[in-house]
Amino acid sequence: MAASTRSILDQSIASLRGIGEKRASALTSVGIRTVDDLLSYFPRRYIDRSSIRPIVSLQADEETTVVGRVVSMGVKQGRRNRFVLVVTDDTDYLSCIWFGKVLFWQKIFRVGEWLALSGKVTLFGGPQMVHPEFDRLGPAGEGDFIHTGKIIPLYPSSEALTKLGFDSRGFRRCLVQVLKEIKGRLPEILPEAMLKRHKLFSRSEAVRHIHFPADFSSLEKAKQRLKFDELFFMELLVGLRKQHLGSRSAGIAFERVGEPLRRLVQALPFELTGAQKRVLHEIRADMKKSTPMNRLLQGDVGSGKTIVAVFTMLIAVENGYQAALMAPTEILAEQHYLTIHRMLEALGVHVVLLIGGQTRKVRQAVLAEISEGDAHIIVGTHALIQESVEYRRLGLVIVDEQHRFGVLQRAQLREKGLNPDLLVMTATPIPRTLSLTVYGDLDVSILDELPANRKPIRTFWRPQTGRAKIYEFVRRQMELGAQAYVVFPLVEETEKSDLKSAVDSYEKMKRGFFSAFEIGLLHGRMKTAEKEQVMDDFKSGRYRLLVSTTVIEVGVDVANATLMVVEHAERFGLTQLHQLRGRVGRGEKQSYCILIAYGNLGAEAKRRLETLTETTDGFKIAEVDLELRGPGEFFGTRQHGLPELKLANVTEDTTLLLAARDEAFKIAQQDPQLRRAENAPLRDHFIKHYREKFASIWIG
Repeated sequence: MAASTRSILDQSIASLRGIGEKRASALTSVGIRTVDDLLSYFPRRYIDRSSIRPIVSLQADEETTVVGRVVSMGVKQGRRNRFVLVVTDDTDYLSCIWFGKVLFWQKIFRVGEWLALSGKVTLFGGPQMVHPEFDRLGPAGEGDFIHTGKIIPLYPSSEALTKLGFDSRGFRRCLVQVLKEIKGRLPEILPEAMLKRHKLFSRSEAVRHIHFPADFSSLEKAKQRLKFDELFFMELLVGLRKQHLGSRSAGIAFERVGEPLRRLVQALPFELTGAQKRVLHEIRADMKKSTPMNRLLQGDVGSGKTIVAVFTMLIAVENGYQAALMAPTEILAEQHYLTIHRMLEALGVHVVLLIGGQTRKVRQAVLAEISEGDAHIIVGTHALIQESVEYRRLGLVIVDEQHRFGVLQRAQLREKGLNPDLLVMTATPIPRTLSLTVYGDLDVSILDELPANRKPIRTFWRPQTGRAKIYEFVRRQMELGAQAYVVFPLVEETEKSDLKSAVDSYEKMKRGFFSAFEIGLLHGRMKTAEKEQVMDDFKSGRYRLLVSTTVIEVGVDVANATLMVVEHAERFGLTQLHQLRGRVGRGEKQSYCILIAYGNLGAEAKRRLETLTETTDGFKIAEVDLELRGPGEFFGTRQHGLPELKLANVTEDTTLLLAARDEAFKIAQQDPQLRRAENAPLRDHFIKHYREKFASIWIG
């Protein structure tokens, strides 16, 4: 073979014998464009057909492999025509049956030939297999086992691919061909010393054994090596970004801290927690440096992230710069605006709000204040990153509930300034394994302390049959002066849906259970002014009950609200339920969260509800959520720009992740351009497979 292994790997999949353009087009739909892509298309599971059994010993329902000689074959007529093949191994006879394509099967086999057959055994007048996998063997019963007689890989497929011959059998045939062509020699991408340190297979061994494992031990070693590759390159992306950000010195050094900050501390009606003081000290140290701050602030619901953000923005303003705070929803942006405005306007700091729902006249006035520098702090939604918004001197960007924004949205806001400092905040606690990956390039601050006067929220899970009792309890609490939320998953009921909706239930509650009280309705389809009015009326105490959708999930803070009822709690995610619960328990009074579940619950829904009733610790809840949903869903790849993991799992492969991270960060520190000779194969692989991801994570 004249062509080099590398050039074969780079060839279009259409160049393989028997593929052609039509089949290549179908393979492209699952990401297989080149021969290299095919080798990286890993099996979804394996069947052990490595032990060959005599026919006479076969048991019903077992998956096994037999080797036998064809003694007869033919088509049997009936309601469904079937092709029947009979083989013997001299201990007994086995009937193999195929329904459909009977003429096709009749042409394939010959009496007298030897076959290896694998499948599930049934006993129906003797042992049978329906639609078994088979390999054609030589006349003496020896040959190449691809589909039987060993650990057999099964591949992800689709109806379209199967029609074109790409079921598991078709993929195995292709892969055998490719591995023969490259003679098992794949270019190594990791340094030899690294492989020895971690006792890893070579890349060639790993790829051969992931597709055609000699035994389960080889399969496990192949998976370890390929998982290591995935985790290593993911961490290399993060490590290189951290190095490049650290080498940029064109940031802003915020040196001045003076009277406004002292006055704000004195005006606070509460004492800052130890955690808030520690985090502010970390942020202050970052802001003094001339390199841009890149910090993640994690804090459970109610831990006081907003006040930390206010202090941070005030430092930027004191030094002559503007600060922007981007929130995911208009209601949260409005909430932040009102809080910050109340706290800072007396100090001469001008705070403005920029959201999509404003009138043209209001919007134009706000845009003028931003561009002229009269607006010191700008709070808004993604309206902050629109082309029409021009900042005078943007020095600080704060992104709240950052996991709701894509990588590009965060980057666009940052590009509105000249290397501004960045603080990203989240009330979704991030398990350690994810913070090493998704946020491995950021410095992390954690608010792990709640204000001293808070009582743990008492949480209960009840079936819908107890609904009347629950509402009776809520009504009694309201008669004693409490305020309550009732949250629904939908705005309005549809004909197809059996879920309760906010609008319909609001009308019934107003006329029924809660007719003695003023109650409000809040949902995402309302205009900004309407939402603001409802929230103001709820805060002032005019409304004793607020019927809402999940628009109140984050940021709403009413100290007198002590009751949260969630209807159809089984339909909500674990983190979402924890966030909703965090809307109560914000004062000194005892608060309650009651989760109402409908119908027969699956194991996962039960686990979510049980977790909520057992703990209020956001980190424990996040760990369970990550376990239930998996890392891909917990933080979608779209959000953080990291590559997808095909084999590795950051929660299950922690030891491997830490080892890969150490190696990747060492290389990123010692050779941030990947210029050293020993890193050349690694650099080529990185550029080929991860260059786009690097661009996306760079701006993240």
